[in-house]
Amino acid sequence: MILSRYERMIAKRYLLPGRGEAFIFLVAGISLVAVMLGVAALIIVMSVMNGFRAELFDKIVGLNGHAVIQGIGPDLPDWRNIARIAKQTPGVTSAIPLIEQPLVVTYGGRAEGVLVRGMRVSDIRSNSTIGGKIVMGSLATINPGSGRVAIGSRLAEALGAQVGSQIALLNPLGQATPFGTVPRIINYTVGAIFEVGVYDYDVKYIIMPIEDAQTLTLAGDSVGMIEVNTTDADRVDAILKPVADQIAGRAVITNWQQMNAQLFQALAVERVAMFTVLSIIILVAVFNILSSLIMLVRAKTRDIAILRTMGATRSGMMKIFMVVGTTIGALGVVAGLVLGFVFLFFRQNIVDFVQLVTGQNLWDPSVRFLTQLPSKTDPVEVTVIVLMAMIFSFLATLYPAFKAASTDPVQVLRYE
Repeated sequence: MILSRYERMIAKRYLLPGRGEAFIFLVAGISLVAVMLGVAALIIVMSVMNGFRAELFDKIVGLNGHAVIQGIGPDLPDWRNIARIAKQTPGVTSAIPLIEQPLVVTYGGRAEGVLVRGMRVSDIRSNSTIGGKIVMGSLATINPGSGRVAIGSRLAEALGAQVGSQIALLNPLGQATPFGTVPRIINYTVGAIFEVGVYDYDVKYIIMPIEDAQTLTLAGDSVGMIEVNTTDADRVDAILKPVADQIAGRAVITNWQQMNAQLFQALAVERVAMFTVLSIIILVAVFNILSSLIMLVRAKTRDIAILRTMGATRSGMMKIFMVVGTTIGALGVVAGLVLGFVFLFFRQNIVDFVQLVTGQNLWDPSVRFLTQLPSKTDPVEVTVIVLMAMIFSFLATLYPAFKAASTDPVQVLRYE
């Protein structure tokens, strides 16, 4: 939209408060603030939702893989051959044998339900989700037959255990005797404490060498499942289809989407709902721009009439008021972008401060899975938010601009 010199001058004049026009300027300022808050709220909420999904995906997949191969029965027969078939399949990056068994751990008179995971030592140390999150101790001390295990930080807090503590794992499926089944109890030393950042994992998981897990669970040489990672998590079904065809009748494949279907579907629905609801804030701000421009047109009716008699065109009048309204919207968008990114940068500090002031736990990891407020800004979403705010602001200027352009200077000046 190209403005002539006099049109730019008048538009600039109308953007600044004149004598007796403080109320109109106040309404325009409120419109700008409303656009700013709407844009900032959308950016903050959508970035947090994206960060929440990305963090959950990275950590859940980091521990459980893109898919798992499980036997139809309690064990996975011929697991070495199945692991070899999976590893040789194009697109598969790893096939890791695992044992997972829910057991009970005791320490200092406290007992907690846990999930014991047995892995090969090389797989434990190469797993970035575990290896990169050690808060105490070292994974180098965990070896087959060493009697050392790694436990989650929340579990350590619940038990009151630390590195070097002796914990006892109880397997109710022990050996049968004439007097009944005797539970199997084996003592282990805490060799490392990890904090993945997902509450359910940090409060439940105990990691040990797969040989020790087989001894604890009386599994012999068998394993419970094979964890598979691929080059593309979204194409995991297509990549593993050859494997599924070869192991049909012996084992089944469950991908990450099936394992966490309810969680990720709920996040997707909540993401759409939050975007829709928060967009209403921008819509309300646009109505404020509309009302402020209508008031401005009413206040400047005599000026418009004089300009028309001096040769100003209808299109020129429309452009002036369209530029005024769009400028208010653009300034609000810019301020909203700044506010949104500043909030995201200091998000955890803000949450901690509010918690300190209110005395309330706003981010309970037992409810929200993650231990910290995540964030991941999507440039495409930010672009959509900016365009939406600008288009709404532009549309809000059309009616006031049309009313200004349709002003009849003869009728106005006759009664002035």
